[in-house]
Amino acid sequence: MPGGRIGGMRHQLENGKYMGNWFRHSHRIDFRRSRILGFSLIEILLILGVVGVLAAIALPGYRSYVARAQMAEVIVDMSAIGTMLKAYEIEHGQLPDTLAQIEWTKPDKWGNPYYYLNMAGATIGQKRKDRSLHPLNSDYDLYSAGPDGKTTTPLTAKISQDDIVRANNGAFIGIAKDY
Repeated sequence: MPGGRIGGMRHQLENGKYMGNWFRHSHRIDFRRSRILGFSLIEILLILGVVGVLAAIALPGYRSYVARAQMAEVIVDMSAIGTMLKAYEIEHGQLPDTLAQIEWTKPDKWGNPYYYLNMAGATIGQKRKDRSLHPLNSDYDLYSAGPDGKTTTPLTAKISQDDIVRANNGAFIGIAKDY
């Protein structure tokens, strides 16, 4: 038979070149080629380790950024409330008794209400106080209880340190521990 033996042991192409045992090897997987196309377990674990380290470095910075952004939003809200209170005072000749009178119902960033106290009818025990136990404001108190949602009148108390307060009749609006 021209072209090779029967049974496919040796074949020739039509142009006469020898192909060898192409039939027996054509169905085998070339493991060297498949190794190049994939990743080993060690490589995957190494990549996961690097991603984990990068996440551990970036996460605290991101959380700090989010906390500062939330505080800034509360400070902006408190400035807006102050503007609305001033407009109410100009229109009515006195400050309102509650924030509901200026139609402010929005809670702070942590879901807690803003605290407001008109100093005209307040007792000494109701007024927010600084380190020297002097009232923070002479017109009105306005503050947020902060992320923990807990507060008390003196700013030196531990639970009041994260409060966002208005002090010096609006000259300071910020975190209680910074005042």
